[in-house]
Order: sequence, then structure tokens, then C-alpha cells
Amino acid sequence: MKKSHIVIFLMIVAGIALLFSATGDLSTYSTFATAEDSGARVKIAGELVLEKDIIFDPLKDPNYTGFHLKDADNRIKEVVLLKAKPQDFELSEQVVVTGSMQQGKFVANEVLTKCPSKYKDEEMALRKQG
Repeated sequence: MKKSHIVIFLMIVAGIALLFSATGDLSTYSTFATAEDSGARVKIAGELVLEKDIIFDPLKDPNYTGFHLKDADNRIKEVVLLKAKPQDFELSEQVVVTGSMQQGKFVANEVLTKCPSKYKDEEMALRKQG
């Protein structure tokens, strides 16, 4: 077998391995109910509940953020994020957390926030004019 064939074969195997590892993270959004039932790592998209406190004290523990999230089924659960609070977290329109249910709380190790568009005010003004 030629060296070029071996290199091509190894590149194909590496590409297939990369494809399988990437598909493991392509999951659909879940809810707190399905997270409790499955016990597996899931992604939950929801709305930040601003009526309840957001707990973040960087002097005490810089890698702990606690907050409440309302999922698509309108269930509210306490979420513990094992990272620092994201910048402008309170302004988020939507929050996506990745983690699992543990002892009645959702323990997340990743969070994505969708902040309001900086062009939203301009868009509303244009709609009123038009």
C-alpha cells in the first residue's frame, strides 16, 4: 500500500470520527419535565424569571450563579450555573442552558443568552412611521 493511500485513509477515518463527535451535541431543546424523567444532559430554552433573585457573589464563589428559568411548558425551576454570570444577563430575552437535573435543581455548565437587539428601538420607530 502506498503512503498516499494510508494518509487518505487516516484522513477519512478522522473525518468520520469528527462527524460522530459533532452530532452528539446536536440535540433538540427539552423541558424540565423531560430532563427529570431522563436524567440525561439536555438543553433547555426558556425565559429568565426576573421576579426572583439572581445569586452571584464573585467574592464568595466566582463560578456559581443561581437563577430561575421558565421553560416552554411554563414550569419554573431553579438553575445553578457552574460559571460566572454572563454580562448583561438580566437583559436577556431568552436563555439556553445545557446540563441535567440533580436533586430538584437544574445544574448547568453552559449557558447561551439572547440579548435584545440594539436596533429594536429603531425598528419600532420605523414601524410607527410606516
